[in-house]
Amino acid sequence: MLGDQRMILGLDSATSSSTAPDLTRAEEDPSVSRSCVIDRLQVGWAQKGGQVEGLVNCYSKKKNKTGSGSRNLAARAWSSEMEGSDEGGEVNTGDLIGGIGRELAISCLLRLPRSYYYDVACVNRSFYSLVRFGELYRLRREAGIVEQMIYCSCNVLEWEGFDPRRQRWFSIPSMPPIECFTLADKESLAVGTNILVFGKRVEAHVVLRYSLLTNSWTTGEMMNTPRCLFGSASFGEKAIVAGGIGQNGTLDSAELYDSEMQTWTTLPSMNRARQMCSGFFMDGKFYVIGGKSERHNEILSCAEEFDLESSTWRLIPDMAQGLNGGSGAPPLVAVVNNELYAADYATKEVRKYDKENNAWITLGLLPGRYTSVHGWGIAFRSCGDMLIVIGAMSAGGSGVIEICSWVPNNGLPDWKIIGTRRSGSFVYNCAVMSC
Repeated sequence: MLGDQRMILGLDSATSSSTAPDLTRAEEDPSVSRSCVIDRLQVGWAQKGGQVEGLVNCYSKKKNKTGSGSRNLAARAWSSEMEGSDEGGEVNTGDLIGGIGRELAISCLLRLPRSYYYDVACVNRSFYSLVRFGELYRLRREAGIVEQMIYCSCNVLEWEGFDPRRQRWFSIPSMPPIECFTLADKESLAVGTNILVFGKRVEAHVVLRYSLLTNSWTTGEMMNTPRCLFGSASFGEKAIVAGGIGQNGTLDSAELYDSEMQTWTTLPSMNRARQMCSGFFMDGKFYVIGGKSERHNEILSCAEEFDLESSTWRLIPDMAQGLNGGSGAPPLVAVVNNELYAADYATKEVRKYDKENNAWITLGLLPGRYTSVHGWGIAFRSCGDMLIVIGAMSAGGSGVIEICSWVPNNGLPDWKIIGTRRSGSFVYNCAVMSC
């Protein structure tokens, strides 16, 4: 959770300039030649020895030939036609690419960057079914093929996506205008092909779910114990939330979410109740770190480790010692290659956790020019083998969002700007989707 500080900073809630129809990338022509996609896949397979990397985007030849209005109409008409042919949700993979066979065709598609999947869906109904009903993502997961996409919200109700591989932005539809998402703090979590956003009305909690497959927002399933200000993290199609504030105060409970079944399962309770905490996965286990207890707003320096195999919690004293938390945003932590890193928003330093000595080592500085309020307003995440910092700043009378990345090594942090976009001047939420 990054927190909604709109009232403090006096930000407006201007809307994004573009949206993307189902299975599209923004500003691209849905009338792509199907033979172009097939040719690229066949040539890619033959020339790369089975590797389908660096394929040329077929849209480039037709870009700007169609206005945005007719482009959206064409996309909707085509999507409606395809959906009508697959109303039962059945995936027919028998008819894919003639000449190279089904297995080779699937192998090509699995290795194709998923930002090309709209091109793939335009080929025929079989390709459309593979993408639309999630079959390609399931097969990618089984093959151990994972890509990351970054999603962030810098304007109330709006989200923008960023593809770090191609270093390009894309838009997704705005969230429904539910009041609690415009005026109150909210948490977000990417799991499988979904983004969950949690909010709290005066009388009840509410969950919204964005689906990558349908490019739309719907109402999500509520937790068994609704909460806010909790720690969370995901692994593949599942996620864990722990702690937070419930109807009767600070919680020690935790729950497991299955994004394929859209179900919540209650887990054993933690040793300590906590709110304003952070969660992450490391070495195959889930951790919740920092936060505050209900008793006299005590700032917690301990962490807890949950073993998924034994379904037990282990208390780790002083793991959060020296990290931010309690009086500001929850600890800003991220894991890359099973190593834990933290961003200190007070000193603007990045630190690494020493597992053997249960201590933190300062590595160097964070990018330090972004707007934040005690850690609210910036995001610190892992994205594949990179650490990323997402921040916003005011420039020329409007906001600018910037994404910086660094691949941790034995040297000092060397942050590189990989994405810049005019947007809001405060980062409310951020989630990295891996699938």
